[in-house]
Amino acid sequence: MSTSKRPSGCPGLLRIVQALDGGICRIKLAGGAITAAQAMAVAHAAQTYATGVIEATNRANLQIRGIGLAHEGLIADLLAADLGPTTAGGDDVRNVMLSPGAGIDRAMLLDTRPLADQILATLQTHPRFHELSAKFAVQLDGGEALAMLEHHHDLWLSAYQVQGQTLLAFGLAGCPAHEAPLAAVPLDQGHGLVVAVLELFLDLARADQHRMRDLLAQIPVETFVGRLNLALLPVDGYRRRANPSSVRLGTYPQRQPGQVYVAAGTPLGRLDSAMLRGAAQLALDYGDGTLRFTPWQGLLLPNLAPDTAARVTEGLAQLGFLCSAEQALARMIACTGSSGCAKAQADTKADALHLATLLQDQGQGLDVHLSGCLRTCAAAHVAPVTLLAVGAGHYDLYFREAGQPGLGRLHAHNLSIEAAGTVLRTRPRSSTDD
Repeated sequence: MSTSKRPSGCPGLLRIVQALDGGICRIKLAGGAITAAQAMAVAHAAQTYATGVIEATNRANLQIRGIGLAHEGLIADLLAADLGPTTAGGDDVRNVMLSPGAGIDRAMLLDTRPLADQILATLQTHPRFHELSAKFAVQLDGGEALAMLEHHHDLWLSAYQVQGQTLLAFGLAGCPAHEAPLAAVPLDQGHGLVVAVLELFLDLARADQHRMRDLLAQIPVETFVGRLNLALLPVDGYRRRANPSSVRLGTYPQRQPGQVYVAAGTPLGRLDSAMLRGAAQLALDYGDGTLRFTPWQGLLLPNLAPDTAARVTEGLAQLGFLCSAEQALARMIACTGSSGCAKAQADTKADALHLATLLQDQGQGLDVHLSGCLRTCAAAHVAPVTLLAVGAGHYDLYFREAGQPGLGRLHAHNLSIEAAGTVLRTRPRSSTDD
């Protein structure tokens, strides 16, 4: 049984973690959403107290990098912008992922935001839940077409309908894309389910078992589910619609008539103060003054009039955002690399930029992940192509294959970026996508 808060090396808003390039502050966004005023505050803090480097994470949060030792002002400014937790102990546990299209996606079965707000409030105000690891996470899937279904969560809930009733299927230590749900509850019991799962986890898990998968390695999942004090339903009729390509850039109609959203990407998950400030101004000028960050390290501007979408897209492109899926860089992710992380074996950001220029004219749309070490921090799921650094400018090349564990099948060892580019240019796209 857990009796104390699990230690964490993860950055938070209230905990600045040091890296080679300075301190890191992680700003957790409810459902990835942020107001223009809050975005301006983040841009100001990054420019005033750090080097101006901002990262969009694969959990739809923001990070400020390169923070100096005098960071009290940064924390104070972000708290003043209402970007912090409601309780000091609640900062680490604000880990609830939604679709970036929550409430606006035309395919959604329900608006997940009210339930998410209820869960976030409980996580922050229930002292016992502050014992959870900073990595312990929950996903709410409302059936949206725009949804990340491959990121593993400790608890995931996915909406479906049976005879006109909306139910929530759920699973543990997995994701809707790869695991079948264990059972279901009515929508109005979704909050109760989350509370019951978290309480039971804390009842059963040792202090060194930080994640649901750690506990389920010790006890059968059937035993865990059987101990939930809930009336669970079978999952007959559950079927999650498949998603299109992982690159979601462009203009899309919303559920609300006469409104669209524009989606763009950040180059390798990075933007600077000027980019964030400019995007916030576009949201004020053309939208409703809100922005949403995505699990693909991208940005979404919602609630636009259709005739303004082209101007917004042009504005984002001028700021340096990626606005076309035909840009090779739009399909690449890379960790911080050796310029900011002592564990990285290569400068992955620079190598990814070089690789993108090598692949730009191929039109094959390869999803490539460059990782500086085996921790693969930049990717929450296995990419179709992974380049794992083995030294400065050199990588082992893996192709994801069904049934293969880890990163997939090792295709070549110790390739230079130029050699990796040659392999990928001649690789049929269909053979790298499951």
